[in-house]
Amino acid sequence: MLVIGPHLSTAKGYARAAKDAAEMGANAFQFFSRNPRGSNFRAYNKKDIDQFQRMRQEYRFGPLQAHAPYTMNLASSNHKVYEFSSGVIKEDIKRMDALKIEYFVLHPGSHTGSGESSGIRQIAAALNQAIEGNERITVLLETMPGKGSEIGFRFRHLKELIDLTEHSERLGICMDLCHVFSAGYDIKNSLDQVLEEMDAQIGLAYLKTIHLNDSKYPLGSGKDRHLPLGQGEIGIEAIMNMMTHPNIKGLPFYVETPLDHEGHKKELDYIKALLEFEKPVAADE
Repeated sequence: MLVIGPHLSTAKGYARAAKDAAEMGANAFQFFSRNPRGSNFRAYNKKDIDQFQRMRQEYRFGPLQAHAPYTMNLASSNHKVYEFSSGVIKEDIKRMDALKIEYFVLHPGSHTGSGESSGIRQIAAALNQAIEGNERITVLLETMPGKGSEIGFRFRHLKELIDLTEHSERLGICMDLCHVFSAGYDIKNSLDQVLEEMDAQIGLAYLKTIHLNDSKYPLGSGKDRHLPLGQGEIGIEAIMNMMTHPNIKGLPFYVETPLDHEGHKKELDYIKALLEFEKPVAADE
């Protein structure tokens, strides 16, 4: 079964986000675990949460994914930033696990000059503090484009983090198509080779979810700019090859494209039509 949905706001409640997803024809969605540019998070409302959980069953949703805020940097050489980030991830993993959210994805972090090895050790130390091992949620490390001093734009970075994390059974990978393409992994022309490299370096069993998006910039640019599906350098053919690949097609797809609700509905309809009929359909139809 295809599991697909957009990134949605929960500012008006989790139940409202679930309703919005269903009205778009989605059977999953991603949302921020707290304010993406700050530190506040939405206080739980029992009525909202109860309705949200009922709607998940009613709409037969697949796995849901929470995304950590952008303010978090577990690799920072600044002690205050690191302590703040470590506290956020520990708190948010517990909160999202209590909500029965299946996946919690985070950007590994940027070492800001201290070096890759130091940054990787810091991230792993924070993960070891945050993950107790009895959670149901799976914590995902996102593939990154390689801007500045980012960690996670090479598969080996993610492998090192997995190896250094005590409860690595609670870890996984979220492959962001724009990011991995910008990092130089040619998913457009050499998808099988990229997946073989990931399998050799990490293990495909760790690949749990996909961020579905196109890229404004070409292969290896190191830049992060998402575009609607089929409107960028990756292209719709490569995206469909990814979605129908035998090692990928059963995973949840979370669409991270710069569109409003109506745009997301059209995009989801477009993708589902392509998957069903295997012929081009205009995205604006």
